[in-house]
Amino acid sequence: MFDIKRVAVIGAGTMGRGIAQVAAGSGFVVVLNDVSQEVIDKGLAAIGESLARAVEKGKMPAADRDAALSRLRPSADLESAVGDADLVIEAVPESLDLKQRIFRRLDAAASAGALLATNTSSLSVAAIAAATRSPGRVIGMHFFNPVAVMPLLEIVRSGATEDAAVRAAVDFGGRLGKEAIVVRDAPGFATSRLGLAIGLEAIRMLEQGVASAEDIDKAMTLGYRHPMGPLRLTDLVGLDVRLAIARYLHAELRSDTFRPPALLERMVADGKLGKKSGEGFYRWE
Repeated sequence: MFDIKRVAVIGAGTMGRGIAQVAAGSGFVVVLNDVSQEVIDKGLAAIGESLARAVEKGKMPAADRDAALSRLRPSADLESAVGDADLVIEAVPESLDLKQRIFRRLDAAASAGALLATNTSSLSVAAIAAATRSPGRVIGMHFFNPVAVMPLLEIVRSGATEDAAVRAAVDFGGRLGKEAIVVRDAPGFATSRLGLAIGLEAIRMLEQGVASAEDIDKAMTLGYRHPMGPLRLTDLVGLDVRLAIARYLHAELRSDTFRPPALLERMVADGKLGKKSGEGFYRWE
């Protein structure tokens, strides 16, 4: 039912440009869309720098880099960007209202045979799909940062998602070199729910003076072979992003596991958002 050759990515931020880069590098023609040409240009420049580093490190031939860049198309007009796309991947901030507004536009502008995907890490896929007239073709495709490196793709199906949409999403992930898991549309899915539980508990431990941020992270990297400690990972994800997800899961699941720690609330209020602001649980250059 879904024959994916052309991809449109809505959002040229960290996740959107990462998805666009990997899709273009895997042979797909990709249109990258955002609210302005300036934002898109920044996203394309970041993709170019990322691919250049891959060439410098010997991970990619220069010819493959050039081919990937040639398959990228900018478009500041959403309707034009998705008009002939076979797959549209939305990668905008975690706001249900914003995503619903975008999906209403996608439902009207994309072709009837296009698969519509959201990169949400925690919001209800069913609630996003409810903004469309065809919820059966709406699916969650949760990528992980950095997209070019992380091998997992979490496929989230709502009660309305068609089997054909799930198969197409899993197949697309495989063509990107990703290992896909399929989960039910529940708050936080599998990855965000588990990862956030660990991250919030690590913040509480720091708040209570159990150990330093460095030693809490070492406990998980050396003791449990996690590739990165939960506090450093929170810095990379963004403390504001983690706080928004914690608030959402706490409201949805009514579990104190996801009650935002006071330390996290204070740090976000103070503008300490992690790597993107230069300071979080660590200082970043």
